[in-house]
Amino acid sequence: MKPKLFLITPPFTQLNTPYPATAYIKGFLNTKNIESVQADLGIDVILRLFSKEGLQNLFANSQQPTTDNCKRILALQDEYIKTIDSVIAFLQGKNPTLALQICQEDFLPEASRFAQLEELDWAFGTMGTQDKAKHLATLYLEDISDFIVECIDDNFGFSRYAERLGRSANSFDELYQALQKEPTYIDTILLSILKEKIENIQPNLFLISVPFPGNLYSAFRSAQWVKKHHPDIKISMGGGFPNTELRSLSDARVFEFFDYITLDDGETPIELLCNLVSNPPLLQGLGEVKRTFLLEDGKVVYKNNSRKHDYKQSQVGTPDYSDLLLDKYISVIEIVNPMHRMWSDGRWNKLTMAHGCYWGKCTFCDISLDYIKVYEPVAASLLCDRMEEMIAQTGETGFHFVDEAAPPALMRALALEILRRKLSVTWWTNIRFEKSFTADLCLLLKASGCIAVSGGLEVASDRLLNLIDKGVTVEQVAKVTRNFTEADIMVHAYLMYGYPTQTVQETVDSLEMVRQLFEAGVLQSGFWHQFAMTAHSPVGMFPEQFGAVKETEDIGTFANNDINFVDSTGIDHDKFSFGLKKSLFNYMHGICFDYELQEWFDFKIPKTKIGPDFIFDALQEEANFNIKPTAKIVWLGGKPSAETFTKSKKGNSWEMLALTFHDKKQSFTIQTSKAEGEWLAEMLQKLSVSNAKTFSFQEVKNDFEIQLEDFELFWYSKPVNVLREFGLLVL
Repeated sequence: MKPKLFLITPPFTQLNTPYPATAYIKGFLNTKNIESVQADLGIDVILRLFSKEGLQNLFANSQQPTTDNCKRILALQDEYIKTIDSVIAFLQGKNPTLALQICQEDFLPEASRFAQLEELDWAFGTMGTQDKAKHLATLYLEDISDFIVECIDDNFGFSRYAERLGRSANSFDELYQALQKEPTYIDTILLSILKEKIENIQPNLFLISVPFPGNLYSAFRSAQWVKKHHPDIKISMGGGFPNTELRSLSDARVFEFFDYITLDDGETPIELLCNLVSNPPLLQGLGEVKRTFLLEDGKVVYKNNSRKHDYKQSQVGTPDYSDLLLDKYISVIEIVNPMHRMWSDGRWNKLTMAHGCYWGKCTFCDISLDYIKVYEPVAASLLCDRMEEMIAQTGETGFHFVDEAAPPALMRALALEILRRKLSVTWWTNIRFEKSFTADLCLLLKASGCIAVSGGLEVASDRLLNLIDKGVTVEQVAKVTRNFTEADIMVHAYLMYGYPTQTVQETVDSLEMVRQLFEAGVLQSGFWHQFAMTAHSPVGMFPEQFGAVKETEDIGTFANNDINFVDSTGIDHDKFSFGLKKSLFNYMHGICFDYELQEWFDFKIPKTKIGPDFIFDALQEEANFNIKPTAKIVWLGGKPSAETFTKSKKGNSWEMLALTFHDKKQSFTIQTSKAEGEWLAEMLQKLSVSNAKTFSFQEVKNDFEIQLEDFELFWYSKPVNVLREFGLLVL
């Protein structure tokens, strides 16, 4: 029997773009000629719910509202039903002219979400019509969402569903009890879509990817329905949630819903499951599996009895987005944070530059698990091949590289390859703020289409950065963010508070560092999150080494990842949350830099010990006259036109060369001696980014000195300095 796989992402992850896990697996299955179909049930449910017919049914099945807000929405139900289809089409990019009506603010019915508009007028004042309309349409959908939560299903959320049941669920009891109840209204929509797809596809192996706690409940609901109505179909769970949370699973009730749960990279485990499905005798426990939980004699067992190796990144194929409704995703603008906007607005092809993390040392991170620990980069040429394949398939040229931290050397190689192939793409990724990101490298990345980076500044304190083993200093972060900003690449910083042994003084000083980074204009976006201890991080495995004590040693029978702990300092870090986030919101909009830090908090805090010019001073740099002989020299510009002229002084005359260059914005001319100009024009052709060969600084110097003298004098002269400003890069 040939395997036929059905791969799903259960509700809900993102509205604007599919979560990539099933596309990655389908791409791999293509290399093995294994038939598969994929679906994002989240967008399917949203589109059925947020439609004319969907809202008619919704209002007809709702409970009586108790709040004035939901009473208002119910009273305006005809307006919601009338407008919903055109608003969804607009958010899908199919109905752009509707923006004009939406912005007149008498088209959409308005409930409580619109109350924040007055506060946000200043933030959205410079937005274009399309963006403002998108934001208003998002508020409209959130109003309907509020009604659903109050009157239909209190577990509903656009990017998560019943997340409370999946988060820190050491015991399976609460989730199991919820699954014994009658399906909710949202469940019935999900299950009706699932029924159609199962009957149409008729798979024999059903794979459910569960990336987050907010997907867990609907994953179990989906598996429960298939088990009941199609008991012959084998069901497996994989993805980020089981990889981090279910590594010590022992509750047998889980296998009333699933036959298998696989951990870490899915390619080889899934291939082996396909072998089992293809050979029914092997299903009796005789077949090989890899990193797989299953039930034997009523007990949960973990089996890893296959010697088959995991596939190299070069062997897993190109992510395949076919079957997914790429033109049906909806772009929303929820909040003003520019990086969060990128996550929720626009369609992004997801790719990975490297498996794992090249640094792999941060003490708060799951560095003991394969998804971080096993580092394996993909060659730049293969990455570009995959990008071109995905552009051809999806019609989209935007890429989000979802790496833990993209390696700078590979980013450089990828940028050069994109420019050589003359690809017109837009891309962004996660990085470490390390000194490899020089001003010239940032300019190269920008030229290749990089528009944004996000990285962990975490706690802006050098003592804590050292304790975290981040491998950066605040001063270094400032310089790197300046380099990106000056190249017009947006920078987002992940910020952390409440790390074990973090003092109140360090929290205040960290906020002051962040204030100065925004005031200096080198950070454009940020987000504070409170430290969470996880079981697979060094802090979680050895808390005593970091000044923390676990509250309980009990290992649950279901999910085990988040660890409750007591900080030896005894500080209540929760109380800083509101002030940190409120101050950041204002700093992101370029205001309130002159406020005393005390004004953000309703309790007494100490004065900062950070000098008022710490970041300003860190950004003052001496000119660097030391270039490594191995540094690569690249020219991003075009071929100049040359014109010879004679220069005279005190009775002497000599020939000069004027080289005129044209870039996308302007034209400029430099003047050199004729011999130097002719050498330079010829050398720029060799250094052009379109050439496969790159030249080192030493090779350029050697070439110059074959026929001319004083290379350093020439290299640091005004004409070359002008070229350095217009795309002559030292990498």
